Amino acid sequence: MNCERHRSDGSIDPSSTGRKTRFPRSAHLLRHIDFERVYKQGRRHFATHMTIFYLARAERGKSSDGLRVGFTVSRALGGAVDRNRMKRRLREAVRAKFPNASLAVDVVINPKKSLRTADFSDLLKEVERAFAVIEKQTGNFRNDPQPAS
Repeated sequence: MNCERHRSDGSIDPSSTGRKTRFPRSAHLLRHIDFERVYKQGRRHFATHMTIFYLARAERGKSSDGLRVGFTVSRALGGAVDRNRMKRRLREAVRAKFPNASLAVDVVINPKKSLRTADFSDLLKEVERAFAVIEKQTGNFRNDPQPAS
């Protein structure tokens, strides 16, 4: 179903397509070596429908700014259709709950089989909780003033 609205000049009005902002490519964790580093050196957060691995990056200039998120879905969790659906659901949950703070952290999310049948509201709560734990554990607090020493 196409719900695009055309402007008088013939172009498409982007606000009418129903699409929300997408994950910028800079927020994706893409390289195999980065995934391996998070698995080997990072910490874990366990949730009902997923396990979240995270590792704070060393500050190395402008390129290290921001949270980067990657997804790993094992073949043991189902066929390609099921795995891709899990990734789409996770990607949308992360996009919806992406923290405003500029965290220099790499995150890898591994879903569990229960994610296939979980309510989306539960996924949103788990992702939000995971980001709160990551911010607390890595010392990055959103909109909180630094305590006086």
